[in-house]
Amino acid sequence: MIRRLSRASLLLGCAAICAPLAAETTSEAEQPEREYLPSTIVVSGEREDYANDDGSSGTKTPTPVIDVPQGISFITSDQLEDQSIRQLGEAVRYIPGVSLETGEGHRDEIFIRGQESTADFYVDGLRDDAQYYRSLYNVDRVEVLKGANALIFGRGGGGGVVNRVSKRARINGFAASADASVDTFGAFALLGDVNATLSESAAVRLNATYDAFDNNRDFFDGYFVGISPTATFELGPDTRLFATYSYDYDTRTVDRGNPSDNGRPLFGFRDTLFGDRDFNETEAETHIGRVRIEHDFSTGLSANASVQYADYDKVYANILPTGLVDVGGVTSVRFTGYEDSQDRQNFIAQANLVGTFETGAIGHTLLAGIEFVSQDSFNGRRNAFFSNAAGGTTSAFVTPLTDVFAFPAIGLTAPVRARDSELGVFSAYIQDQVAIGEHVEIIAGLRYERFDLETVEAITGVPGARIDEEFSPRVGLIVKPQDNLSIYASYATSFLPQSGDQFFLLTPTEAAFEPERFTNYELGVKWAPTPDLIATAAIFRLDRTNTRATDPNNTGLTVLTGESRVEGFELALTGSVTGFWQANLGYTWLDGELRNDNAFGSAGARLQQLPEHQITAWNRFDLTEQFGLGLGVIHQSQQFASFSNTVILPSYWRFDAAAYYTVSDRVSLQVNIENLFDEDYFASAHGDSNLQPGKPFGARFGIRVAM
Repeated sequence: MIRRLSRASLLLGCAAICAPLAAETTSEAEQPEREYLPSTIVVSGEREDYANDDGSSGTKTPTPVIDVPQGISFITSDQLEDQSIRQLGEAVRYIPGVSLETGEGHRDEIFIRGQESTADFYVDGLRDDAQYYRSLYNVDRVEVLKGANALIFGRGGGGGVVNRVSKRARINGFAASADASVDTFGAFALLGDVNATLSESAAVRLNATYDAFDNNRDFFDGYFVGISPTATFELGPDTRLFATYSYDYDTRTVDRGNPSDNGRPLFGFRDTLFGDRDFNETEAETHIGRVRIEHDFSTGLSANASVQYADYDKVYANILPTGLVDVGGVTSVRFTGYEDSQDRQNFIAQANLVGTFETGAIGHTLLAGIEFVSQDSFNGRRNAFFSNAAGGTTSAFVTPLTDVFAFPAIGLTAPVRARDSELGVFSAYIQDQVAIGEHVEIIAGLRYERFDLETVEAITGVPGARIDEEFSPRVGLIVKPQDNLSIYASYATSFLPQSGDQFFLLTPTEAAFEPERFTNYELGVKWAPTPDLIATAAIFRLDRTNTRATDPNNTGLTVLTGESRVEGFELALTGSVTGFWQANLGYTWLDGELRNDNAFGSAGARLQQLPEHQITAWNRFDLTEQFGLGLGVIHQSQQFASFSNTVILPSYWRFDAAAYYTVSDRVSLQVNIENLFDEDYFASAHGDSNLQPGKPFGARFGIRVAM
């Protein structure tokens, strides 16, 4: 405890010293729409569009998207509203190059360019890495920044990261809106958003929601409660302070999906819960508080400092299928289970100084920053056991395959896992964006990161400790034949310590090895034919090295020779195609394999859940001033459920639709249809025995009122 308090005091002191520096932009008057956290939030219901010009999340400087040498996809608040999307997982389905992992039915888990992660999530540029489901009720837009880039985000993020940009209070008068919706499964949601100006220099905003869950799966239910107040203060003509707090509570049925059947998903049981209706449940309670201060020293020098504290408390329990078995000629299901608890406290302090200046004919945008992270985590587990007819217990339960399962009494063992970990990270980074004439820009930078991890398995008393010190470079070349066209080439790296992305446990064996490395090479083009439309294309190669493998010459020894490679091509078109047509369209081709035998699998195996072809498309057509239609398409070609390459998730096409009717300036109605043609498909997996079926045809009816 003393150690935690002393570390927190040190970080708070550093944040306090850095706080007077404040703001990443030049002057607000000069760059009003290119702040790191832009102030273009609209509460009143006035539509913007699907386009976004803010690329500052990729550089921590006021940079347009077209000048960032990296693939960036985003979903604006308007698109989220048009699709009636409430959860992060639902949103990223519509981003090319991103696919979902089932996440064991209790957390967000994604693949970006073939790299799996439960931790590469950020909110307003600060790490939000616990395992839970993220709601979007207080989010202005979702950004996916692709490719390794530890310079900006630090360790992890091998395939990219997901950043949520929060809604902010605005000093622009009073505005409020309310949303209500219900779907054909019985789920419903209520959302409220109120912005109030307190004075010429202060405003507050409150976002809140209640979301009741339901779907086609038997016995599935749950609810989410979220409340997020935020305040904005103009402390002077050049200084701004933003404070945000969010409280989220999520409870729902844990659904691990269906088992596989001879190398393919088990079809015909789309509504069946392969678990126990009373035992399968998760609860997650999250508190996140954040303060950010910005200050402009002059039109060419600005700074910011941010402090964030997050507390995550979660428990989940599940009975899950481990496969089909034959019992006397009867197809049966084998079940096991466990209960898992996770607690985490994160403290993050970050400060950045941004200067713009010229040396002769060469322009510079210079970023220098530091970041401190203190993270304390606990992970505990108890296994489930089943009563049997003989009066004893067993760790597994086998029962004939049926639509509804009846389980015997279920109990829990003594703890089999009790892991404590303490993580301290210090980072310092510098980046220069160099403009050479009107047509050439170079971005180059380096991040130093000291990663200090200590863990202990309390049951055995076995400790683990390791300190890693890594340098992560980034270099990009941008050629601009004209202002609205850029051609870029980039190189960037990232790293991940051998303890995995949650850092619950570092074994003595893992402590002996250096981190895995990710190296991203990318060539791309970005073209903005109009200010409200951007088209992008990119080819890339992502190499993962330093993966653990068994030494072929020394049986039993482990070496860092494992490698994998992903190569791909991506196209996207986002924004206003015409005056009545908004679109977010994407296509990705991906090819990835293990280049040798390693901890993941055998040489030549295709990477897990890596569809060769992926199409994502969402369109809104405003046919009149009052009436509009929406059409969405998701396609994924077949993919392997795991590195074993023995179970296939078949290819599928899913079509979504929507209709919008504006009753008045203040009232609008909409209906959203998911899986219009009732495609029977499997959208994701968690290994070969937990395959998640997609929802059948369903409709959501909503009303929105603005004041």
